[in-house]
Amino acid sequence: MTSFARKDVAPNTAAEARREADEPHSPVVRFGAGAPLRLDAGVELNHLQIGYQTYGEPNAAGTNAVLVCHALTGDQHAASLNPVTGKPGWWETMVGPGRPIDTERFFVICANVLGGCMGTTGPASTNPATGRPYGLDMPLVTIRDMVNAQAMLLDHLGIEKLLCVAGGSMGGMQVLQWAASYPERVFSAMPIATGARHSAQNIAFHEVGRQAVMADPDWQGGRYLAEGVTPHRGLAVARMAAHITYMSDQSLHNKFGRRLQNREMPTFGFDADFQVESYLRHQGESFVQRFDPNSYLYVTRAMDYFDLAADYGGVLANAFRGSKTRFCVASFTSDWLFPTEDSRAIVHALNASGASVSFTEIESDKGHDAFLLEEPQLFAIARGFLDSAARALGLPAGRTA
Repeated sequence: MTSFARKDVAPNTAAEARREADEPHSPVVRFGAGAPLRLDAGVELNHLQIGYQTYGEPNAAGTNAVLVCHALTGDQHAASLNPVTGKPGWWETMVGPGRPIDTERFFVICANVLGGCMGTTGPASTNPATGRPYGLDMPLVTIRDMVNAQAMLLDHLGIEKLLCVAGGSMGGMQVLQWAASYPERVFSAMPIATGARHSAQNIAFHEVGRQAVMADPDWQGGRYLAEGVTPHRGLAVARMAAHITYMSDQSLHNKFGRRLQNREMPTFGFDADFQVESYLRHQGESFVQRFDPNSYLYVTRAMDYFDLAADYGGVLANAFRGSKTRFCVASFTSDWLFPTEDSRAIVHALNASGASVSFTEIESDKGHDAFLLEEPQLFAIARGFLDSAARALGLPAGRTA
């Protein structure tokens, strides 16, 4: 088992993004054949690799570790420049010096999820048995598999217990799975804009995206890397459709309305006449430069399979029975992908299990993506929750907001 970081020039092309799957611009742990990961699919995954980032320093007592879990198209670069896009980390609003998840105070870990394409084993990774990309030979994975892989990473890093696990959307699913699977290792948990299972509507949206990818002739039955092509068009359409679900009707109206794109009159053709059309096309085109199409299939499928209560006799409260973990659950009023009723179901289950839980529905017109954006109320809630948890473990006070 080895752990090291690559330090050469950062990539800025789709070809270099492909290389991130095997040689990420971040620390990486490679587990040998003697440390396989047993998957929910009933098979063992050997030669597991995990790409991750850390921020801050661990304290001597080992009580200040915070695990940040990323959403569907995120990665380990929560608070550092993305090596493919050159853009700031996806959660720099929340993670960093003086931020609610304060890297001057906490030791923050963020790992690319199993099935991803930024350094953790996924379909774009090289299969050591063949020397070629896994493609569809990669077994399907679940949220629980992702969490079990993260637990292996923490064991490697010598982290026995987490002050907090935090994340939104699919990251929130991982938070819930952590609290259910490893309650003794999680002092506090902050699931944001998430649910304990994926709804039929969300599964349907994901299926539209998967079919868009697989309908692209360049998908090649999942063997596009071997054929030297990429289903860019299909993945771009999938991203466009998904991105609509991350916003609210009000946020789309505020941002674009029916305004035309760089013209005074419609073209009476199928160019991007409207600003919202141009925006979605840009989202699709930029996404395909950094994300592997098969990874999109695998990670969306993992979200679809997530149903925490199903593993506990169909009763969600049983997943948290006897848990000493503190919970802070947050939702947003305009989020229709993971509406507040999903968070309330989690809160009701936690109350029924006797767990300690606080809940806030935050007024916002930004839709599901609000957890990634400037939301002062979310920042205040997260800061207060983490401060309380830190005090309970005897950590020194951080700087005031």
